[in-house]
Amino acid sequence: MTSQDPVSVVRSFNDCINNRDTEGLSGLMTENHTFIDRDGKSHGPKSYMVDGWIRFFNTFPKYRNTFKKIESAGNHVFVLGFAYWSEEEPYDPVIWTAVIENNLVAEWRVYEDTAGNRKKFNLY
Repeated sequence: MTSQDPVSVVRSFNDCINNRDTEGLSGLMTENHTFIDRDGKSHGPKSYMVDGWIRFFNTFPKYRNTFKKIESAGNHVFVLGFAYWSEEEPYDPVIWTAVIENNLVAEWRVYEDTAGNRKKFNLY
């Protein structure tokens, strides 16, 4: 297996989110994939998260992520951007982090976009 740049893996993962492509998301997750929400609650493994994405896309059919800045350190990727939920909530500032293992997303985490989190992840 040829190693990919972790940033490219994260961009591909986000493309799948934006295209509501659960098959593509599944193909980019490790078997022990974990999603961690803004409250710090963990969800996984992959089989649970594939079903979770299907439910999420059905609940929020217009959801999209926009990346404004991406940084990486080894297999960790840090993203500053915003989520679009609907016309009523078009701009939700977010920080995402990802841990990449063997060209797959092992962890996808969402943080509040705060000055402290920007500093923590070097996203100025």
